[in-house]
Amino acid sequence: MTSPTQPEPLWTPGPDRIAAARITAFQAWAAERHGAPADGGYPALHRWSVEELDTFWQAVAEWFDVRFTTPAEQVLADRSMPGARWFPGATLNYAEHALRAGEDPARAGDAALLHVDETHEPVPVTWSELRGRVGALAAELRALGVRPGDRVSGYLPNIPEAVVALLATAAVGGVWTSCAPDFGARSVLDRFQQVEPVVLFTVDGYRYGGKQHDRSDTVAELRAELPSLRAVVHIPLLGTPAPEGTLAWSDLVSTPAEPVFEPVPFDHPLWVLYSSGTTGLPKAIVQSQGGILLEHLKQLGLHCDLGPEDRFFWYTSTGWMMWNFLVSGLLTGTTVVLYDGSPGYPDTGAQWRIAERTRATLYGTSAAYVMACRKAGVHPSRDFDLSAVKCVATTGSPLPPDGFRWLHDEVAEDLWIASVSGGTDVCSCFAGAVPTLPVHIGELQAACLGTDLQSWDPSGKPLTGEVGELVVTNPMPSMPVRFWNDPDGSRYRDSYFETYPGVWRHGDWITITDHGSVVIHGRSDSTLNRQGVRMGSADIYEAVERLPEIRESLVIGLEEPNGGYWMPLFVHLAPGTTLDEDLKGRIKATIREELSPRHVPDEIIEVPAIPHTLTGKRIEVPVKRLLQGTPLEKAVNPGSVDNLELLRFYQELARTRTGS
Repeated sequence: MTSPTQPEPLWTPGPDRIAAARITAFQAWAAERHGAPADGGYPALHRWSVEELDTFWQAVAEWFDVRFTTPAEQVLADRSMPGARWFPGATLNYAEHALRAGEDPARAGDAALLHVDETHEPVPVTWSELRGRVGALAAELRALGVRPGDRVSGYLPNIPEAVVALLATAAVGGVWTSCAPDFGARSVLDRFQQVEPVVLFTVDGYRYGGKQHDRSDTVAELRAELPSLRAVVHIPLLGTPAPEGTLAWSDLVSTPAEPVFEPVPFDHPLWVLYSSGTTGLPKAIVQSQGGILLEHLKQLGLHCDLGPEDRFFWYTSTGWMMWNFLVSGLLTGTTVVLYDGSPGYPDTGAQWRIAERTRATLYGTSAAYVMACRKAGVHPSRDFDLSAVKCVATTGSPLPPDGFRWLHDEVAEDLWIASVSGGTDVCSCFAGAVPTLPVHIGELQAACLGTDLQSWDPSGKPLTGEVGELVVTNPMPSMPVRFWNDPDGSRYRDSYFETYPGVWRHGDWITITDHGSVVIHGRSDSTLNRQGVRMGSADIYEAVERLPEIRESLVIGLEEPNGGYWMPLFVHLAPGTTLDEDLKGRIKATIREELSPRHVPDEIIEVPAIPHTLTGKRIEVPVKRLLQGTPLEKAVNPGSVDNLELLRFYQELARTRTGS
């Protein structure tokens, strides 16, 4: 339960900051034009945004001057989930909005993109150059026969060419999809074979951790296994010539052209994103041009407070939804920073150095990176000039309280810390950044505008101050229009609407506090339920990984056939550390004192490393299945994990325990 007295915030925005925030101007304008509450600050605005959903999204479209080639008949023709119909009859184009800042002659020479590799030297791409390259490539795609609805794929790192390819695809009405080049062939094929792309953009290799990684054999395998391909475009990142039968990137973009934008229906597919696919084929999640455009304008322009004077850096790869979100920074006229390389090369402080050199105003990273910096003794404000950074945002997993304190102490006392949470499924946030609200340690500031976020018990009763299921009770424009190859929609319905019909259940445990903030406790499908007391695995990790000896951990709760419950904690130790009785005792004492005596693990087991998905999330459910005796090939999709060999440890452990 939360305390009845509101805790002291770690940070509170000053009056000048609140007055200057774009969300403040939006509220005043929406009050005048659309009947939004003029007083009551963010809580009143949020309440209005979910109670008057149609009016709110109409206001967003007007505030950001969304260009409809054909106007909509209404905002929301059908509110049912799944199946909500947004802006029926409207046509528009996402890429037109992403490149709009470049129409202004005064901005044509400004940097739209800053590309940074492991040398950490930023290389700008101006708005004029970006528009010219997108226009040239879009014309070439049309010449190759790419038509609205055709899929175009990228096996690419986070480089300007990937952004150009995405925007050119959107400009012609194609459907973009991408994987990072550290994905193996099987992982890529599990994704791309589902959508049957007609064009593939590839690199010959990539650089990571100071080394070159050749991918020519993988690319050859992709070409052989994707019979739908009509063209393959070669980007020589490592300097190799275009293989026979491929097109050279430079030939396609050498003559700049003014882009031509295909008007497409609001719900026309923009891109396909993929779930991690740890227990089967990844879900191929289709999101729409209009839905993403509106959701990202709201999220980036209001919640992240981004505009033309900002520089937006988020550490990501093209295989994670945060890359798509990062590219959408262009919608607000913001300069987008693309970093291609290791997050910790040549040292743990690398990302802070990039933030310094690019003068990033909003710097986004993972909670895991923040905690790694803390453990490694990195001192960002001492070693780097971070005077431009107004906000540090984190996602991927909940930011532990110690992470909040460390950012506050080591980056800046007047730092807006935005821990955000959403999902690939909506390519956005359910809760997170609000520039006009205080920040409390361990909490996300609030639910996002237009998002009726609630915490529900199993019977569907809303909870305050108690752990419940994360649900969204009204539609969001960026919710999937469908899954690919799911003709009757059954896979889509089963994924989100099976537990509470007509209500989106995301699969996270959350607490909504009495002051409106949100605490994320981890995935509900890997919940630790001991003697009726539920706890998220993230709470265990946050406590245990404070100990300097623990590099990373994994906890599993296993219901046993005899009615018992076995809860092992697997630990990956820091170099030079031994898992002796003293350390085991301190781990148990930490959990007992900080969390709950019921959640002290039955066993603490050392492992060589913790397995992750390809996007860096700990693999809990497949490990649980392995420990229950499920064969490896049925417990996990091999193409979804970073190191399959690590899972064999759990398979052997299951055999040892059962004696099979």
